Amino acid sequence: MCESEPIEVPIDGVLDLHLFNPKEVGDLIPDYIDACLRKEIYSIRIIHGKGKGVLRRTVHSLLDRNPHVESYSLASDRSGWGATIVELKK
Repeated sequence: MCESEPIEVPIDGVLDLHLFNPKEVGDLIPDYIDACLRKEIYSIRIIHGKGKGVLRRTVHSLLDRNPHVESYSLASDRSGWGATIVELKK
């Protein structure tokens, strides 16, 4: 069995979780937040999809515990509850 290649994630303030296995999210989100802060990106969008809400709840739980998160809310655009907008502390 060959290992899959790591996914290159652009650090541009948009993180689409559809590309990842749900078990990777626990490390991915804190790492992505740290990378955004290094690039002075303080507003990020995390796309988790709508589905049953399991991934959204996981994302929100991780954001609740992250000391760099100032606030977050569901997107107010057409994606609605399929994405979360996160404001990071400067």
